[in-house]
Amino acid sequence: MYIPRRYEEKDKEKVHAFIRENSFAILISIHEGRPIGTHIPLQLETDAAGKDILMGHISRGNEQKYTLSDGAKVLAIFPGPHAYISPRWYTEMKVPTWNYISVHVYGTITIVEGEELRLALSRLIDTYEHHLPQPVQIDEIPEKELNADLRGIVGFRIDIDEIQAAYKLSQNRDEQSYHQVIHHLDEGDETARAVAAEMKKRNL
Repeated sequence: MYIPRRYEEKDKEKVHAFIRENSFAILISIHEGRPIGTHIPLQLETDAAGKDILMGHISRGNEQKYTLSDGAKVLAIFPGPHAYISPRWYTEMKVPTWNYISVHVYGTITIVEGEELRLALSRLIDTYEHHLPQPVQIDEIPEKELNADLRGIVGFRIDIDEIQAAYKLSQNRDEQSYHQVIHHLDEGDETARAVAAEMKKRNL
């Protein structure tokens, strides 16, 4: 991903938090010379050796499964909030642009099966259920139903080779323009307000 230096985010904890908060990713690989992608949740975890990994699965009916063999290289894209920026929001007229946050994770596939896959699904369920009034645990799912679902998916882990994080948030503008952009974004929709919130954290 092309990232001018001023927009590159290198704070590992901040980027990891972003991945966890925006975990519905696009997994991209190459199938017969053609890019192919699937929208799936990818769980950021740390393995027993202390290495950062992503855990995920796709449907066995998905043709992308043919690209997911041990050692295969993949790209996971974690898109974040984004918003159009009008030139009228600056102190001096400039060209329009777009503010956004996006993280690209490059990694290597290892296929996961059996009990390891079941445990990965259990952790995934716990992650998205724990805040609900009556969280479901994997043991509550009928064994017949669960086993049928396990047979219908291909599980994998992604050993992370590289993370690229772009936080393009008007860092190249003067202080007054920066705060005017925040003001106008705060008057926009939910996504625009999310961009404004990220800009406020930087407090330029």
